[in-house]
Amino acid sequence: MSSVLQPASTGNDPSADPTPAGAYRPVSSHLAIAPPVSVVIPAMNEAENLPYVFKTLPDWIHEVVLVDGNSTDDTIEVARSLRPDVKVVEQRGKGKGDALITGFEACTGDIIVMVDADGSADGQEIVSYVSALVSGADFAKGSRFANGGGTDDMTFIRKLGNRVLCAVVNRKFGARYTDLCYGYNAFWRHCLDKIDLDCTGFEVETLMNIRVVKAGLKVQEIPSHEYLRIHGVSNLRAVRDGLRVLRVILDERSNRRALRGRTRSATIGPVGPVTAVAPAVPVSAVAPARGKAS
Repeated sequence: MSSVLQPASTGNDPSADPTPAGAYRPVSSHLAIAPPVSVVIPAMNEAENLPYVFKTLPDWIHEVVLVDGNSTDDTIEVARSLRPDVKVVEQRGKGKGDALITGFEACTGDIIVMVDADGSADGQEIVSYVSALVSGADFAKGSRFANGGGTDDMTFIRKLGNRVLCAVVNRKFGARYTDLCYGYNAFWRHCLDKIDLDCTGFEVETLMNIRVVKAGLKVQEIPSHEYLRIHGVSNLRAVRDGLRVLRVILDERSNRRALRGRTRSATIGPVGPVTAVAPAVPVSAVAPARGKAS
């Protein structure tokens, strides 16, 4: 499939439009998309929040993959009532990282989007992520602190910790991130082969952010607004999970040094430069409208 956003087809005459019938999904009255998009939602006891989450998801996405972490409420039943075609996958282990890895394996789309099940993310922002990917990025990274982003759900301690950890990653790995610990991201499916995820907890987002840079993938930050969790209590623990994030950073730094040492001994030459984070591309930057979708 073509990896571009295109103006949505208008006419009833197939000869007037070179795009094969059914090849594009209408996004709006002036945009259409070719690559199928899978949305992965890890959830455990989120039955009350799913109606809000599903309501914001665009109707043009290819599939929704709900990873159930052994919920004791009606999470699965609610998901199926809201979206009969939802793909429900039972989580094998424990932790957010394990849930996401399980969900990624079940996806069939060319583009994968990560969305939390607590209602803190606005699904309507997905079009901005997809726009960045089809415009050339490998990994579209949500940022609450990029120009245009924001958060209603961060304490001063969490905000400070995120800033410090983000600065460490930028310095040690040559990135230019404005946000590190945020779970709203999107990427091309092929990226999974290059980042080899192997952690189970909340630190999975940090691991992804580091490894896409180490792999030399093109990263583009997307301004995103994080809202308050609607119902329930988060399992996030600032100190505990902050220390786990720091451990991931130190481990990845050590692995990078070891790789450089092996590279020098093999006389292959230095590791190539990492790709810098590009500024966000507004949706308005894609092709202009030719008319309304049929």
